[in-house]
Amino acid sequence: MPAFAQVSRLSLKNILFPTDFSEASQSALPFAQSLAKLYGSTILVAHSIPPEPHQPIVMDRLPAQDNAAWHDAQQKLETLRDDPAFHSIPTKTLLDRGEVGDVITEMIRAENVGLVVLGTHGRRGVTKLILGSSAEKIYRSANCPVLTVGPKAHGSKKWNLRRILCPVDVSEDPEPVVNYALALAEENQSELILLHAIPLVPWQHHEEVRENSRGALEQLIPEEARDWCIPQCVVRWEHPAEAILREAQERDVDLIVMSVHRARVSLLSAHLPWPIASEVVGQSTCPVLTIRV
Repeated sequence: MPAFAQVSRLSLKNILFPTDFSEASQSALPFAQSLAKLYGSTILVAHSIPPEPHQPIVMDRLPAQDNAAWHDAQQKLETLRDDPAFHSIPTKTLLDRGEVGDVITEMIRAENVGLVVLGTHGRRGVTKLILGSSAEKIYRSANCPVLTVGPKAHGSKKWNLRRILCPVDVSEDPEPVVNYALALAEENQSELILLHAIPLVPWQHHEEVRENSRGALEQLIPEEARDWCIPQCVVRWEHPAEAILREAQERDVDLIVMSVHRARVSLLSAHLPWPIASEVVGQSTCPVLTIRV
């Protein structure tokens, strides 16, 4: 597998920060602000008012109630924008009504958004299957990278990207995710760890498989990147989500950059790719940046 020709520099003119005004959303704000300062970005603070539930009896819309909800959300957005933490960061507020996934997708298109930063409650299991996840709807539908801050991620006013973990599947096209991780690593002088998780390999074949996989990972690094980056190539034998979380914890990484697939029709098969990103986001102690493939 040939190395990529060059590492593209990132341009994050606009960073979209969707919020439902909860503590989970607030926890993602320092990460959006850190990236905005680093890249000179404008932060678009956005909120979507949920559509009205279906009524058993057809009723006329109540304008007064609609206006109250709209004005309340508008006031909360303005209060958030006026927070001292936004000092010196260009900020704009966006307010709309509708299903959050649809609204955010349209905002990304209309505002030329380069990155979405959001927080999540990290629901798991039956609760997640029943209630769904707004964060997952966004990062599986967005056509730009999404940085998700889960409930276990440690936030701080100063976020340093010392180590970046980039799990890849060498059987797929890893270029988008590896290129993005390399760009972040170069601009932040970060240590980069490439990870390939291969479960269910008999122990007697570990050494041969490890050497082949490391060779494939090393070929993903452009020659120009080796002037400033000495990536570590790691092979683990656990299932992908478990391998990613353990490697991130053991290496004390500051960011995970990984690919994510569109939602599948069936959400019940553990063998499909969809549970990997949701499990990692929900359990990771650092933010997770996903790129849809």
